[in-house]
Amino acid sequence: GALCPQWPYCRKRCSYCNFNKYVVPAVDEAAMRACLVREARTLLRLSQVQRWVLRGRGSGGPFGAHLHPPHYLPHSVTSVFFGGGTPSLASPRTMAAVLEAIAGAARLPAGAEVTLEANPSSASPQRLDGFRAAGINRLSIGVQSLDDAELQLLGREHTAAEARAAVEAARRLFPGRTSIDLIFGLPGQSQGAWARGLEAALELCDDHVSLYQLTLERGTALAAQVWGGNLPAPPQDLLADMYQTACTMLVAAGFRHYEVSNFARKGALSTHNLSYWRAEQYIGVGPGAHGRFVPWGEGGCSREARVQTLEPDAWMREVQSRGHSTRRRVVLSPLEQLEEVLALGLRTDEGVTHERWGHFSPYLSLKAVFGAPGEAAELQEQGWLVLDGGGLRCRREGLALLDSLLPGLLCQLQRG
Repeated sequence: GALCPQWPYCRKRCSYCNFNKYVVPAVDEAAMRACLVREARTLLRLSQVQRWVLRGRGSGGPFGAHLHPPHYLPHSVTSVFFGGGTPSLASPRTMAAVLEAIAGAARLPAGAEVTLEANPSSASPQRLDGFRAAGINRLSIGVQSLDDAELQLLGREHTAAEARAAVEAARRLFPGRTSIDLIFGLPGQSQGAWARGLEAALELCDDHVSLYQLTLERGTALAAQVWGGNLPAPPQDLLADMYQTACTMLVAAGFRHYEVSNFARKGALSTHNLSYWRAEQYIGVGPGAHGRFVPWGEGGCSREARVQTLEPDAWMREVQSRGHSTRRRVVLSPLEQLEEVLALGLRTDEGVTHERWGHFSPYLSLKAVFGAPGEAAELQEQGWLVLDGGGLRCRREGLALLDSLLPGLLCQLQRG
């Protein structure tokens, strides 16, 4: 499974952000580090990702009686993603300690993808070099925009010049493994301004770009300004045009549009993010972290959706007292698991493969559910969807409409 440690602290709250993040006068990093290490070890044990598996050779087959000699290999942690908050505010020592704990409790292959989310304001060459020495081998930099006025509107604490410097430093230290995030659909942003910003980003970026349409979230400063009439809300047709413009420009620049919001060239797809979209198990560690795994160590036999305690001080107290701070556990029914497989898988250009569907639904095939007359057949006739020997997937035009296509497909699944 994948592991997702969360660092919940930021220096300031951006005007659009409603994530579980905290701005505090001082952080007890030693205590936070110790709790991240302990919770990672505990949840790896409960998930039994670290469970040892008998392997060997002999006439009895790979698990037969005649093994000469027997040896054991632990299950692997396939990727690690340090998210937040702003994890680049933490010291490299914290990243190294968490990675050491993972490697001690499970198998962390030498080439496993280990990503750190970073803000340009905490991504100096010296800090990035320290993170690389700690075991980070991929960066995801929150550039968001290369226009100072847009950055100010978003409440970012960095300038466009600082963003450029951070990306350039990251590309020197992590060549081919530096991703940038960009936001579009800002209040008052024009199609031309977005295209010019994207052109500038293409001159700067490495081989991975993530695009996010701005979502106005309740409780954020930016939403209050728009809903209060102080800033204009972008019309839906403009947002659609901005997205299509970005897709066209990125594909023309050699990027593969491998997920609704993600683009990669030269094979630089994010292994960690693919694990989400392929509905693989993942373990959330830290305040407010989410996870999906089978808790064998607690006697479970079904996949659970888990959420850790949100507030950092309460989270630390719970980790210190019982090893982890899972606040909510929900056993996912077979139907709920299939709904996630469908909704997540259709976000990618590979879609939901027959093999992956069969892992969750061994007795009811993709073709049996979506090959019958119904919503899926209609969407195929309209050119938005494909069901073939590879599986079920959206055509490129359908990816942009996925939110409107999914309800009908989910209804067809529920009837099946």
